[in-house]
Amino acid sequence: MTNELALITGASSGIGAAFARQLAERKVDLCITGRRVENLESIAAELREKHKVRVDVLVADLVTNDGIGKVEAWIRSNPSLSLLINNAGFGTRGLFANKPSGKYQEMITVHITAAMRLTSAALPEMIKAQRGAVINVSSVTAFMPLAGNAVYAGTKSFLNAFTQSLSFELKNTGVKMQLLAPGFTYSDFHKRPDYSKTNTYDVIPKFMWMNADDVARTSLRDLERNKLFCIPGTLNKLIAFAGRSGLAALGSKVMARRYKMPSK
Repeated sequence: MTNELALITGASSGIGAAFARQLAERKVDLCITGRRVENLESIAAELREKHKVRVDVLVADLVTNDGIGKVEAWIRSNPSLSLLINNAGFGTRGLFANKPSGKYQEMITVHITAAMRLTSAALPEMIKAQRGAVINVSSVTAFMPLAGNAVYAGTKSFLNAFTQSLSFELKNTGVKMQLLAPGFTYSDFHKRPDYSKTNTYDVIPKFMWMNADDVARTSLRDLERNKLFCIPGTLNKLIAFAGRSGLAALGSKVMARRYKMPSK
């Protein structure tokens, strides 16, 4: 009997790498994708040696059409794929009007276009097999949009609606959808240039942070329980509830003052 097969985007660190390690421990074969080839090869070697599973390394930049196409081609050539995790993503900080639109277009491509196209490539065979799952990694920011994160919050809100809509369409097909919405998580996410002026790990209280392993473990547990929304951590659940309850405007006003924006 062959192992299950999963593909993880953004698997070179953080939540993506945590998913890879936990799935390999369960004897799931993997395809791990990302841009940092050394990180990917190191993770692949570790998992092959430790768990004796197949680990394909696919170096692809999902900002580009060629990169997305490369991953689509792998999916279509591996019809036994049983789990797709759309985890790749990045953040920015600062006022929307102060940044070039090209950076936001890249974010839309990675968070929305890539997730949509890869899901589209994976679903037909999953539906045919009447089994499989897709996890789209969103953020609690999708429930409480904040000034300084306009496009990030917008793209994650799309993933929320997209994932929930597909869950309705896929009812009775045997294919599951999950929307994973973590909060602050220890990873390389906050090491990007946009966050270089402030040490986010010092600014944000420690009680608000989660470990990537805990996030991935909670997601896989909730997937087994057929939970559509997975929001790891009590605090993050409260944040999401506050956003759904209409308190998002208050948070945006606070952030507006932080960025010295006029707020009425």
